[in-house]
Amino acid sequence: MKNQKHFFLMSFLPAIAYWYLETHYDLKTALIGGLLLAVIEIILEKVFTKHVHAISKFNFYLILVLGSIGLVGDEGIWFKLQPFFTGLLMGGYLLFRASRGNSLMIETMEGTGQRIHLPEFIEMVEKHLARFLIAYGFFMAYIAIYQNTDTWLFFKTGGFYIVCFIFFGMEMFFMRRKMKGMSK
Repeated sequence: MKNQKHFFLMSFLPAIAYWYLETHYDLKTALIGGLLLAVIEIILEKVFTKHVHAISKFNFYLILVLGSIGLVGDEGIWFKLQPFFTGLLMGGYLLFRASRGNSLMIETMEGTGQRIHLPEFIEMVEKHLARFLIAYGFFMAYIAIYQNTDTWLFFKTGGFYIVCFIFFGMEMFFMRRKMKGMSK
């Protein structure tokens, strides 16, 4: 578990490298640096955890494709659009599963042997999370296109967790309120 936390934090390295290199060097160097760190990140995850998570693979290939497009087109916006595509695809995947009656959160919880209490609330939170991820993806596209790389880096890293904290706080508030309304 300790190794998992370190690799979770390492996932920021390609973005931080891109930001630093774009600030101090030319665009080509920034893109190559971001791509190289993405490669190093996935190799280290495999070496130290003996496993590469599906989301790590997805983001690696996404960075590889978008970074390559950025190199060919000599345009850094492509590298910075990675959070947009990640949010869109992850949110879309969750909504697709929900439309088929397959909650990923419930499936994951059942896979760990947990008893499921109030599955309707879990499904509701999952649908809200899917919409949140899609909305945040569009927000990140706006940031990538219209804001500077400093702002993009903030919302790609710490800003994302601040916004998630606010989102889940609001979810808890509304869920408690709904539960109180049901008990009356």
